[in-house]
Amino acid sequence: MEWADEGIVLGVRRHGESSAIVELLTRGHGRHLGLVRGGAGKRMRPMLQPGNSVRAVWRARLDEHLGTYAIEGTRLRAATVLASSHAVYGVTHLAALARLLPERDPHQDIYELLERTLMISTTSARPPFIWSNSKLAMLAELGFGLRSGKYCAATGETTELIYVSPKSGGAVSRAAGDPWRDRLLRLPAFLRESGGGSNTWSIRTAGRLSPHRDLPAAPRAGTARPGPFPTRETGLSMR
Repeated sequence: MEWADEGIVLGVRRHGESSAIVELLTRGHGRHLGLVRGGAGKRMRPMLQPGNSVRAVWRARLDEHLGTYAIEGTRLRAATVLASSHAVYGVTHLAALARLLPERDPHQDIYELLERTLMISTTSARPPFIWSNSKLAMLAELGFGLRSGKYCAATGETTELIYVSPKSGGAVSRAAGDPWRDRLLRLPAFLRESGGGSNTWSIRTAGRLSPHRDLPAAPRAGTARPGPFPTRETGLSMR
């Protein structure tokens, strides 16, 4: 078995003395793991940093095997990401969300979203706003997104949509939601149909719309590390 694809590095863990198991989000093959021989060495380590875009060739005797990767870098943005604490947090946070995707299940829209987000965030002056939008879009792909923000889920009104129902995920107008404001979430201005600016309050409000609740403080540059790999239900062989 063999295929070649573009991918984004989500995480790396050491395997043995010199190899590493690399987790990629690929364009056509979804979230996919593979063994990189020499991946823990000085030559490969800078390339296998979370957030880097690579070209990968995967080979294995059978499809259910872990297989090996031959990887070459295409866009090595890790150095730029490490210069910003918010970018470090954004990469590790979106990588954690990407690990919720079923392994080896193609999600081309998620790949393109993450690629576009990484590209913009390295040049944008508003990275938290970009990460919040991408986080909500990724959760929508996973089936936990907001319903239409064009009309009120309770009354059908199209104006003053400032709340979100935590039960249905639909927007709620001010008139319908005020009596229940303590039980509703706030809809940030930049997520409304009419649009609006972003600020610290609206970004934190967007964070509360997801199951992760409040956005934690961004880590200092260089302190973030990719989280542990989830247990694979497929029980992939190391051959």
